Amino acid sequence: MRTLFKGGTIVSAGGGRRADLAVEGEKIIAVGRGLTGEFDRIMDVSGCLLFPGFIDAHTHFDLDVANTTTADDFFTGSRAALRGGTTTVIDFACPNKGESLHYGLDLWHQKADGRTFCDYGFHMTIDDWNESIRAELPDMFAQGISSFKMYLTYPAMMTSDKEIYFALKDLRRLGGVCGFHCENAGVIDALIAERKAAGELSPASHPLTRPAYLEAEAVSRLLRIAQAAACPVIIVHLTNEDALDEVARARKRGQSVYVETCPQYLLLDESVYFQEDYSAAARYVCAPPIRDKSQQDVLWRGLRRGTIQTISTDHCSFTLAQKDMGRSDFTKIPGGLPGVETRGELIYSFGVAKRRISLGRMCLALAENPAKLYGLFPRKGTLRPGSDADIVVYDPGASHVIQASDCAANVDYNPYEGFVTAGGIRQVWLRGALAVENGTVLDEAPRGQYLARGKCSL
Repeated sequence: MRTLFKGGTIVSAGGGRRADLAVEGEKIIAVGRGLTGEFDRIMDVSGCLLFPGFIDAHTHFDLDVANTTTADDFFTGSRAALRGGTTTVIDFACPNKGESLHYGLDLWHQKADGRTFCDYGFHMTIDDWNESIRAELPDMFAQGISSFKMYLTYPAMMTSDKEIYFALKDLRRLGGVCGFHCENAGVIDALIAERKAAGELSPASHPLTRPAYLEAEAVSRLLRIAQAAACPVIIVHLTNEDALDEVARARKRGQSVYVETCPQYLLLDESVYFQEDYSAAARYVCAPPIRDKSQQDVLWRGLRRGTIQTISTDHCSFTLAQKDMGRSDFTKIPGGLPGVETRGELIYSFGVAKRRISLGRMCLALAENPAKLYGLFPRKGTLRPGSDADIVVYDPGASHVIQASDCAANVDYNPYEGFVTAGGIRQVWLRGALAVENGTVLDEAPRGQYLARGKCSL
């Protein structure tokens, strides 16, 4: 099957340019003005922007956490992702302490294989460090796992500074990268204990017990450990200026540090936690928390200047009934937000259309940079000959209101309810096949492929 996309604007890191795009089978075969030849179908995309398929490198589907399981599994979560223009997700395979990396990888394949609508890969969580785990690392790379994650918080997953140091040294030797959730667990636990003792158990206590400076402290500490190990690292879901300043200092020392942020930190502010209605406030509980409104401009500026490389979602969804588990204790509210379905439209609407970032920066943050960072480029993340024909056709004139009732994710609310978009996604193509049209997912059965990834090229 040969398809010609005619009359659109091709978006890359350099911005937008008018050009046609030709696809044969699953691959792009040509990009240029006035393409001709024999085609089975010609798609008129005049007035539309053609983005590379978006990559969400931070999702949590079918995850057992906080005495429950996320509302979205790979079937519903990936279907929502595809509807929102995300043609590739990289989820976290999460073995528990005492379990092997191989066990975690096999389990996540069982969860995802044959049940995922978009293409997918896995990061591997390391929450234990011993000789057995160390010995498994080379085989993780052989199976296409080149990125990992470690935690400086959550007792069930966090490791010691010593263990982080040795893990980073081995990952450096093997050519891998590691992302980190950075918050100071000890002081957070102390602040929580104080709030509980005072009987302050509402969602309003959540941001007060996880302040921005404790995120910044953990970022600083992690970056000094990474300096000792001489290993590049990724700071995931960074939320604030103090933490970004620590990254700038590390880069000035010569360290390689990559930064991810999320739509909730760009578009929401901590006032969501101080609503009187429990349900209205609890739905926004996530970690790190949503910050003061002043931090939004800091993060947009970081994206504009390239000091923040990627925007993922940390999609970790729960229903309102699940969020209600913490009605008598804010620490029992399952932490996480849905977001994989709305990211592309939100970043275009409140980033590009508001002139906070350029088209090129959006393409970098949602497609090209994550493809390079996580070993998928140039198969993914770009519209060029030889790349997978993952294409998002974005119509700047198709504005609409975001409503949970219209969404495909398996949740009964949307954090961005009532937001008015600047345009919308007309079509999503996955490896040369039309997968979504005007908000309707056309695929009746999942056809996502597992992606064995290479090493970082960013």
